[in-house]
Amino acid sequence: MDPHLRDYTTHWRQLVLLSALASLIGALATLLAFVLLRMIGLFTHLAYFGDVGWNLVAPNLHHRGNLSVIIPVMGGVIVGLIAKYGTNQVRGHGIPEAILAILQSDSKMNSTVALYKPLASAIAIGTRGPFGAEGPIITTGGAVGSLLAQFFALSPMERRTLLAAGAASGMAAVFAAPVAALLLAIEVLLFEWRPRSLIPVALAGTVSDVIRSWLLGSQPIFASPSPPLFSLLDLAMAAAVGLAAGLLAASLSQALYASGALYQRLPLPKVWWPAVGGLVVGLGGLVDPLALGVGYPTIRALDSGHLAWSAALTLLVVKAIIWLCSLSSGTSGGVLAPLLMIGGAFGTLVGAVLPGHPVGFFAIIGMTATLSGSLQIPLTAAIFAMETTHAWSLFLPVSLSAVTAMAVTVLCLPRSILTEKVARRGAHVSREYAVHPLEGTSVGDVMVPWQNTVHLTRNALLVNVQSRILRGEIQSHRAYPVWDEEGHLGGVIRRSRLLAAWDVSPSPTVGQMMEPMASANQLERVRSAAERLIRLDAAGFVVLDASLTDSYRLVYR
Repeated sequence: MDPHLRDYTTHWRQLVLLSALASLIGALATLLAFVLLRMIGLFTHLAYFGDVGWNLVAPNLHHRGNLSVIIPVMGGVIVGLIAKYGTNQVRGHGIPEAILAILQSDSKMNSTVALYKPLASAIAIGTRGPFGAEGPIITTGGAVGSLLAQFFALSPMERRTLLAAGAASGMAAVFAAPVAALLLAIEVLLFEWRPRSLIPVALAGTVSDVIRSWLLGSQPIFASPSPPLFSLLDLAMAAAVGLAAGLLAASLSQALYASGALYQRLPLPKVWWPAVGGLVVGLGGLVDPLALGVGYPTIRALDSGHLAWSAALTLLVVKAIIWLCSLSSGTSGGVLAPLLMIGGAFGTLVGAVLPGHPVGFFAIIGMTATLSGSLQIPLTAAIFAMETTHAWSLFLPVSLSAVTAMAVTVLCLPRSILTEKVARRGAHVSREYAVHPLEGTSVGDVMVPWQNTVHLTRNALLVNVQSRILRGEIQSHRAYPVWDEEGHLGGVIRRSRLLAAWDVSPSPTVGQMMEPMASANQLERVRSAAERLIRLDAAGFVVLDASLTDSYRLVYR
């Protein structure tokens, strides 16, 4: 076996470069997350209190009275105008936009996204849109990673890695959950499990978490209940809650896009749809103010069991309605925090019925299962719950509920909330990761043997080579190797290109028409060879025989 064959194809230069850039992106994305959170606080203070402040606060609806209904409408109007005159990419919750950039734009995002997305989101959330800050900062961080990769003229694969690093850094900065951020990148953005992407993204999340602890503290963002002792009955209840939360998640996904279809029927231009969603938010806030805004304090109250079941019921209904109506209107905001709140409220209701544990235990189970079922990210959801609550003793029941919830939505729905939007824009995401079939095929299995090598020299006139082909003196192959005067292989000329230059006068030389080639070992995997072929923009490979290194064979793309 060739000693150069490796379990992984990552090389040191690529890994070192991407890791260094990803660490820088982690720092930048964390600073952007900090600025975004402060901007949300600023717009909340301006809208509801009429003063200047930067901390995240719950709005005082009594300060504005019934006029507080108009504030989300005004926020929706501004977001609609930004979407029309700035960039339409401010619409939505961010993660599908990052997926589309990877699938349709070679991981290229433009600077307008990095500028307008946090601004529109800060206005929407600051005027009490029922969203979290994580979606916008995931998009913004991804845009920063993409822009940096474009600046250094990196390949599409390397741009994808840095885009994912920026997105993961944004999530880690908001929630202090770097491991969950890495898993989210794997489950919905990277589409691979390779050191060349895993290591840079992990480093970006680590840097983000360290800087976040300096800026915002290191305490868990949500509360942790007292660690319970488990029995088989407890695990069975966790699985049952997961199944029920999976049905809830499937219903939310269908309702979201059904709500979007209703907006299509409105006799209003699209620019005014966020204002309509803002009106629903304002009215819902009069019913239950806890449903407004990012809701992190409310989620903490649910996880610690400090919210009564009647309040949880109201919160569940109001939050679901205003979130669905607002998000489907095309405004800007994240989905993670709303799903956590809805799932936590659902778990609190279940905990009021099921025996054995405080309602906070079931709230964490419910929020994890709802997040997992909606986005179909069980690994991310389980680790996320642990990192944000530090309730590591709950890992087993939490993981079980996440897996069962995903099982329900995978069977009930063709796509998740994230990928449904991607599919409606003409792209498809296959999320069943497996070793690529070409990883099991060697170059030697597909190469074209060159038994009687044709010796074309660089200085030979093309017209003479064409005549030899027509007379049958040269075998018919898709391409021919070209040697220089010293007997070294310098390139390849394709048969199609050779014959296409039939009427060119004066006749060019073979060297003028040849294309570059690269070398490969016949034991190398076809997938890695094909990726290198594209990266080098070469016409083909010279394949070295494993036993006779001085013999040449050819493989073409």
